Amino acid sequence: MRSKKTLGLGMMLGGLALLGGCSSEIGRVPLLDTDVSCLRKQMKGPMFLSFPLAANTCQRMSNHNLVLGEKNAHPLPLNLKDAPDLQKQADEYGYSYTK
Repeated sequence: MRSKKTLGLGMMLGGLALLGGCSSEIGRVPLLDTDVSCLRKQMKGPMFLSFPLAANTCQRMSNHNLVLGEKNAHPLPLNLKDAPDLQKQADEYGYSYTK
């Protein structure tokens, strides 16, 4: 019985470590990143992505980024409130956004 609890605790801690160890290369951290924070993280750091690549990495889809229902999914506008520098780049590259 004790080994089952230990195994369960170990699996839970391992899963949390995997979720907590998300690097900037994988895009948005679930429930923590906003569009602005995700874009800024992608455009700095080890990757130094351009705005279009960072936007494609961070942009959410209408199907909540799930595989199911991807046929009718479309990109949601980026929420770039209080980020005029990112709004300027979104205008320059033709990305839709909300202010």
